[in-house]
Amino acid sequence: MTFYEIEFPLAALSEAVEAALLEIGASSITFVDRGDEPVLEPKPGEVRLWSDTLVRALFQESYAGGSRAGSSEAASTDAARNLGRLAAVLGPHITETARVRRVENQEWERVWLTDWKSMRFGRRLWVCPTAAEPPDDPNAVVVRLDPGLAFGTGTHPTTALCLQILDSLPVAGRSVIDYGCGSGILGVAALKLGAAHVCAVDLDPQALLATRDNAIRNGVSSSIDVQGIEVGLRPAYCVMANILAGPLVELAPTLTEACEPGGYLLLSGLLKTQAYEVKAAYGRAFDRVQVVERDDWCCIYARRGA
Repeated sequence: MTFYEIEFPLAALSEAVEAALLEIGASSITFVDRGDEPVLEPKPGEVRLWSDTLVRALFQESYAGGSRAGSSEAASTDAARNLGRLAAVLGPHITETARVRRVENQEWERVWLTDWKSMRFGRRLWVCPTAAEPPDDPNAVVVRLDPGLAFGTGTHPTTALCLQILDSLPVAGRSVIDYGCGSGILGVAALKLGAAHVCAVDLDPQALLATRDNAIRNGVSSSIDVQGIEVGLRPAYCVMANILAGPLVELAPTLTEACEPGGYLLLSGLLKTQAYEVKAAYGRAFDRVQVVERDDWCCIYARRGA
């Protein structure tokens, strides 16, 4: 298979652009920041793009009648036809600003995994790619995880901080809540560390699917319940929420009630500048509150008063 990419500045609603690209057969669509404008805290369910956004759409080259013309000529003809169809829907600026380039055929999943290595968190917890050799450590607790449908492989400082602290907590035989579970990495790690049961919660169906898959891959699916946010929470010994500052403040009553007296709370997804506001929302119910930092990010680690 041969591919080519059409790239152009976003000048319309992203939903309309995405629909038009899918209609003409795009295999994938990526929105890229052309400047340096981080989007740090969208609301739950919100898709917020940058003020200067580039659209990249990948297409598989088609061959009329099943014959292969010269690859560059075929790709050029294909791209010109699709650019014309896009311009008819989105406007003539598409043909004026678009750039087309050939893309070498690769096994994309393998390319994505090239730099994804085994990592240790705390004293004994390891997150390793599925195909990686186990660490040379007889005490290693290994979570097998590959980048996939949902956020969370341990590479981001907020996830790393949660894993590091989780490794030090006495969760063996206890119940745990992973709120905003993403890939399920925290809940799966808790089970591998000996937790008796995990309730994994997320509003994104892709996250729920990824969490179920990763629990099966790690042999802990019988001990994890995966559910949407509309389902109530039973109190647990440890509550983890690696999401965003705004939702964490809004969820303070819910997550506080979900944490058993004497239990632990881990809150992350925060910039260091957001720690004070989040601490204030939870501080009255927790008698030991610490902030652990890495780079510009932090994790709030607390124990609820007995």
